[in-house]
Amino acid sequence: MGLLRGVARTAVVAGTATAVSNRVSRRQAGRWADQEQQAAPQQYAAPPPQYEAPPQYAAPEPAAAPPAGSGMDSKLAQLKELGALREQGVLSDAEFEAQKARILAG
Repeated sequence: MGLLRGVARTAVVAGTATAVSNRVSRRQAGRWADQEQQAAPQQYAAPPPQYEAPPQYAAPEPAAAPPAGSGMDSKLAQLKELGALREQGVLSDAEFEAQKARILAG
């Protein structure tokens, strides 16, 4: 019977110690959270900055048919111009491919 009493006492002490430890941990975590809020109130008060979407550009007007005799030089100049527009973000890849096909077919 003495052994059972010792085991029961150990269980009670261990349970009490665990409960006290958990309570102290929760209280300390609450204090730390309060200190963080007081240290940086502007961080919690101001919403994060919103960024504007990049402007959307209309597709460029189709170029007029190249004059007779201009040939490959005119096509190369138009392709370079299209490439520059794509690099600037004015043309999407799909628009670039469509215009390139039109120039090469013409």
